[in-house]
Amino acid sequence: MEEISSVSVILRRNIFSRRTEKTFNFTESAGFRGKAVDLDWIVFRVGLLSVLYSKYKKATVGVMITASHNPEPDNGVKVVGPMGEMMEGSWELSATELINSRDEDLELTLQQTINNFCIDATWPASVYFARDTRPSSPMLAEALCKALEMFHCTVKDYGILSTPQLHYMVRCDNTHGSYGVPTEAGYYEKLSKAFLAIMQPESNKGQYIASVMIDGANGVGALKAADISKYLKHSLSMSIFNDGSHGKLNYKCGADHVKVSQTAPEGVPVELAARCLSFDGDADRVVYYYIDEGGKFSLLDGDKIATLVAGFLNEMVVASGLNLKLGVVQTAYANGSSTNYISNVLKVPVSCVSTGVKHLHHRAADYDVGVYFEANGHGTVLFSDKAFNMIRKISNAESGDTCQKEAADKLLSFVDVVNQTVGDAISDMLLVEAILHERGWSIQQWNDLYNDLPNRQMKVKVRERTVIVTTDAERKTTAPAGLQDRIDEIVSKYPVARAFVRPSGTEDIVRVYAESDTQEKADSLACKVAQAVYDMAGGDGDRPAELC
Repeated sequence: MEEISSVSVILRRNIFSRRTEKTFNFTESAGFRGKAVDLDWIVFRVGLLSVLYSKYKKATVGVMITASHNPEPDNGVKVVGPMGEMMEGSWELSATELINSRDEDLELTLQQTINNFCIDATWPASVYFARDTRPSSPMLAEALCKALEMFHCTVKDYGILSTPQLHYMVRCDNTHGSYGVPTEAGYYEKLSKAFLAIMQPESNKGQYIASVMIDGANGVGALKAADISKYLKHSLSMSIFNDGSHGKLNYKCGADHVKVSQTAPEGVPVELAARCLSFDGDADRVVYYYIDEGGKFSLLDGDKIATLVAGFLNEMVVASGLNLKLGVVQTAYANGSSTNYISNVLKVPVSCVSTGVKHLHHRAADYDVGVYFEANGHGTVLFSDKAFNMIRKISNAESGDTCQKEAADKLLSFVDVVNQTVGDAISDMLLVEAILHERGWSIQQWNDLYNDLPNRQMKVKVRERTVIVTTDAERKTTAPAGLQDRIDEIVSKYPVARAFVRPSGTEDIVRVYAESDTQEKADSLACKVAQAVYDMAGGDGDRPAELC
């Protein structure tokens, strides 16, 4: 490829040349993140990577510039596959080598990637890209464009989109419209049409059927929620706060802040029993919450969403008379009560995988109907082609059981409410609201399905996170020697308890999770496990006992 030589020319001019010896690791969200001021050369290289990936897949791929729930000074970039999925795991090593390659070796690294994956270099590449609302995103988009222009590929700049919207656009393009129209209007029209079919606002005489208070995290989700509200007629009233007109992105607001702090975000006048929810900075996560009559803050996170969705869809599948395999996928961070409820009450199988959406999405695809959510509120539902075709067949049948046909009709609307490409805060909000409407439930009734076990998360700073090695979907450690035995010994002294530790994917910290029957015991358990990690894995800095 002649274009590869052009890369070397640009680097010799010190444009997008590597500026640090720091190693950048592929993140759990299938990309690279860091301080925005250091990322232009990384985004340039991801642009080169996306061109090769498009040629390899012989399809349109996407590049999203965002750092999701991270603070505003951060940014990141990731590649989206043809069906809106994460980039193939087999490419992670090549992506990491490309980003960390020395300038003088970059041309060779590109050629090796072409050779390793037997890429037809003559195949025309096509890359769609978008960015979030961070001040640094336009600058990084320029760096991306420079890389794409060098390879003369087909490029479509969508400007500002939520992350799930870009995933949606890429899938629409590669399915030639069968999944949807690859425009913002097409996205809004598909979701709203299905939602309206469920809610039926025309029979409501101009009054809103449901209402929510939305914390937009001062990010792109606030903009896009306002846009889709114009399509929803009187089905859903949205009051949008932290809309980006003032305040910093994700600062004391957003889904991650609410989940971690277990408190309402700043800027949202939470009212008694009102349905409130928070997006994250790029609108691929959502969590619900409310204040009960006793003044207590109650959080309904991704686990609560998963149980609501799985229970309803399971009933609809049974009512349709379909023999479909429905399952739920969680990570070790899922609250133990949610897992017990899904397994023992709903009688739905549960799989546990390592942290990271790429793992959940892949496992969910093994089911006919796969529901996956991380506790942080990131998740969606996957319907296999088999499931969709079976549902549609019953729905389109001119004869047969009327009740089964009605259930299948309803299921088809729910299929279209869901953005199956990736977790989508707006789509998931509509999904939850549609189910609550069908159930006739308040947010309190939803929350009363089961009680979460009190839990605590902590971080332990260590000199080298790779000393921690895990197995069993990160629920057990195999190194350092003796650490798991120590954790088991500590956990055995607490009732209804469990705890696990795992190394961070991006920094030298070890994450600790613990739960027990009271908050006091969960806090105590987390502190003791954190202390064991500090002592046995080379703790660095403050001892956990000083932080508890």
